[in-house]
Amino acid sequence: MPRTTFAVALVAASIALSGNAALAAGKYDPGASDTEIKIGQTMAYSGPLSAFGAFGAVQAAYFEMLNAKGGINGRKINFMSRDDAGNPARTVEVTRKLVEDDQVLFMVGSSGTANNTAVQRYLNSKQVPQLFIGSGASKWGNYKEFPWSIGWAPDYRTEASIYAQYVLANIPDAKIAILYQNDDFGKDLIAGMRAGLGARADSVIVGQASYELTDATVDSQIITLQASGANVFLNGGSPKFAAQAIRKASDIGWRPHQFLAFISNSIGAVLTPAGIDKSVGLMSIQFLKDASDPRWSTDPGMMQYLGFLKEFQPKANPNDFIVAYGLTQIETCGQVLRQAGDDLTRENIMRQATNLKDLELPLLLPGIKINTSPTNYFPISQAQLSRFDGKSWQLIGGVLGRAQ
Repeated sequence: MPRTTFAVALVAASIALSGNAALAAGKYDPGASDTEIKIGQTMAYSGPLSAFGAFGAVQAAYFEMLNAKGGINGRKINFMSRDDAGNPARTVEVTRKLVEDDQVLFMVGSSGTANNTAVQRYLNSKQVPQLFIGSGASKWGNYKEFPWSIGWAPDYRTEASIYAQYVLANIPDAKIAILYQNDDFGKDLIAGMRAGLGARADSVIVGQASYELTDATVDSQIITLQASGANVFLNGGSPKFAAQAIRKASDIGWRPHQFLAFISNSIGAVLTPAGIDKSVGLMSIQFLKDASDPRWSTDPGMMQYLGFLKEFQPKANPNDFIVAYGLTQIETCGQVLRQAGDDLTRENIMRQATNLKDLELPLLLPGIKINTSPTNYFPISQAQLSRFDGKSWQLIGGVLGRAQ
């Protein structure tokens, strides 16, 4: 081949190779590259909501495990989980730093209703995905106004409406008292209870008492609610306050039918500090397998969970609902990244987060699957009632769907 012909061929081959490389290269937004994906999170590792710190700890361990196996699609995960002390003002400060200085691709699993509310408009204005928010507030399903924010767990309105349906079917003389956190979490619980009770709500709900995260205790609220004459108690406390409420109700001899918000039904973080003997008979909802329940002792998903904790987070309490929740939540994020492939733009991350189809994960109860769509921002919309028997949560009835 003449040298000029060879040179032309070499140039042509080089162009073709560079073109193929360009086609094969990933599409990236800030926080992503051929070798790394940066993910941000704010978490209450200190302060009154510090029990939720177990979320971040198990999620960091999950990414440690994935990185040890080569990461996701060949990229290591740089998981930046930062303490906001449960303070919304601090959440704003930390989130801005993660987005603007650390340049994370997206936020995932940040804890707290008020905390996520404080940064929702900011993240949506920046078009930074706010994935699988660590709160069951119904507002996370508002895809029209906030298309970059999506929840994960069953929403609080659905949860409370399930309790209301049980009350109507099983407690004909019910008089209900509600302890609630004075924010969207508490307001959702009240709205769900009223919706579930329907026309009977005004006559059946006889007492309500709120608390602030800055309160030292809820002892006075429990005394007030007992005085209402209620024989049904919706304990809508976050972990610290839920434990106080369980203990105080028992100590003053108040023995109502008690429903416990699912964010606080951890045996390790709430029922044990409250007193196991004081917690017998409590009801809640479940959507995850309970490691303390012997029925799951040989379940493959449970064995996988226990093996993971033994290797990557040996100090974690496998019976802690927060640990199981945190792992399953972040496994959902892992699926999003796998589906995203080499298109690691924020737009595609959101597209994949809203296109999860019948996703089954190791700790989800049988029959419960994760589904999302561009018009369904409630990944988990099913649950089962359960009752605590002093050792574990015993499931009641079948899987219930999200109230419409």
